[in-house]
Amino acid sequence: MREGRDALVSARRLAEALPDLLVEATRVAATVAAGWHGRRRAGPGETFWQYRPYAPGEPAQAIDWRRSARGDDLHVREREWEAAHAVFVVLDLSRSMDWRSDLAPVTKATRALVVALALAELLGRAGERVGVPGLLPARADRRSAERLAEALARATTDPFALAAAPVAPHAEVVVIGDFLDDPVAIEARLGGFAAQGARLHALRIVDPAEASLPFAGNVEFRDPETGERFEGRRAEALRRGWSDRWAAHGDALARLAARHRWTLATHATDRPATEALLALHAGLGGGRLGPYAAERAR
Repeated sequence: MREGRDALVSARRLAEALPDLLVEATRVAATVAAGWHGRRRAGPGETFWQYRPYAPGEPAQAIDWRRSARGDDLHVREREWEAAHAVFVVLDLSRSMDWRSDLAPVTKATRALVVALALAELLGRAGERVGVPGLLPARADRRSAERLAEALARATTDPFALAAAPVAPHAEVVVIGDFLDDPVAIEARLGGFAAQGARLHALRIVDPAEASLPFAGNVEFRDPETGERFEGRRAEALRRGWSDRWAAHGDALARLAARHRWTLATHATDRPATEALLALHAGLGGGRLGPYAAERAR
């Protein structure tokens, strides 16, 4: 994958902007909060959830006799559904993310941060545990967005560039990046989380110019991570071949997600951040997203 050093350069540059991004994330979260429902509910697990009245026909061993002895009614002790036990957020802040075209108002990295912070804000409000693999332990805290921002600001390693760090059993892992790597490398990177029993949700952030190649005349392309350069004398002549390769890459990512039963959505940075957040909410809620559910890159 990409060099961790490059990712940290971008992350540190964005650290100064984190207070403003937190304000933006809070606004985005507030926009969709009315339709946001927490996923904590009763089910198999070890953590206490709630007491509820005993229903006729349930086995006697389900009754919590200590709680029932406090009154005249029988009560059952329910445990929390462990599949919603923790949500880990993984951000790609490498050099390729730190770019925007004239068609977009923000860089891919800025949009990824706003969406991640807004997601943490909503999950924290709902009482869910939020963390970052290898960087921030998952914990239920209404300040989850602030905790995430603080962890990113003081990071000395890039979790995305390293081997998959341990996550809690039955956790859900949200990965936000541009996914421009070869699908084989992406599969190897994310497979480390899946091997731990985590359920993955991928949000692909793209700039609209990456999909449409709206350039004309002589244009020089430079890889921000390797420094490799390519000069195109007529950008228009490259557009058809580029479009085919872009579509093929998206299809390969969709097949990868389908094969491993990951959710996958693509979000273009010229669209509102709320659309990306709603797409993640649908995935975390158990729905299966198509490869371009948030906003198909045009």
